[in-house]
Amino acid sequence: MKRTAVVTAGTAGIGLETALGLAAAGFSVTVVGRDAGRAERAVGRINATDPARPARFLSADLAALDEVRALADRITSEHTASGEPLTVLVNNVGAMFADRQDLSGVEASFVVNHLSPYLLTELLLPTLTSGAPSRIVNVTTGAVAAAKRVFDAVEPPGGYYGFHWYGRAKLANLAYTLDLAARLDGTGVSVFAADPGGAATDMTNGTMADPKIVSPALRLLWPLVRRKFERSTSGPASTAARSSITAATDEALTGRTGIVIGAETRPVPPPRGATDPRVADAVRRLSERHAPLAAT
Repeated sequence: MKRTAVVTAGTAGIGLETALGLAAAGFSVTVVGRDAGRAERAVGRINATDPARPARFLSADLAALDEVRALADRITSEHTASGEPLTVLVNNVGAMFADRQDLSGVEASFVVNHLSPYLLTELLLPTLTSGAPSRIVNVTTGAVAAAKRVFDAVEPPGGYYGFHWYGRAKLANLAYTLDLAARLDGTGVSVFAADPGGAATDMTNGTMADPKIVSPALRLLWPLVRRKFERSTSGPASTAARSSITAATDEALTGRTGIVIGAETRPVPPPRGATDPRVADAVRRLSERHAPLAAT
């Protein structure tokens, strides 16, 4: 049976390398992005490897929740019409902002890093369940360790610091990922988080060199912090993609769920904040409020 995979933000960087790995494993890969030029190059690169099935591109601005809904509708309709299962969904999308931005009235980092993948996943759950066994892979980050764990609102009180807000949005998504795994246990849909460990990508180029992305306390140690950032984001995207590829394809994970795959492609313990049921409940309420499954 044909195995299919959708990779968001799959036209460059870690997402493209993930798509290449899935194509090499025999998947028919759809990459999602918003830049048609990069998409053409990405699909060409994938198809140049002579995959079993050609790759394709679907256009969507994953920072716009209405476009996420439209994307989910299209994927659902296509799989319903063809009868082919959706085997793997890799939510690779991510972004860090040096300055605070809003997207339709909601802080941008929370939208891109959590609400967007949350909404796409929830809308595709019927398709993933009907095509089970299937897998959901949500890309996480070590930045969750520096995140505030309070989710009474989209934003915690205090000043805006891009690195910490990025980590907090990713913590929300990781808590959701583990909660979703428990919710779907027994359905045939396995849910994993994958930590790429960092790489030189469009997201890290430039942004990680700006001291205003960290709190004032860390700015006092900026030379040390910057060196740490530089080391952690200097590796190739192909190496960083291994955790997502492993989570999506490794036969040893068959029947398992709720696991974080670390940068060394082995299961690692999740951060404590991500396993706190109070965090998961608060994240669920925020998600349902700011990313309703039906457009309002």
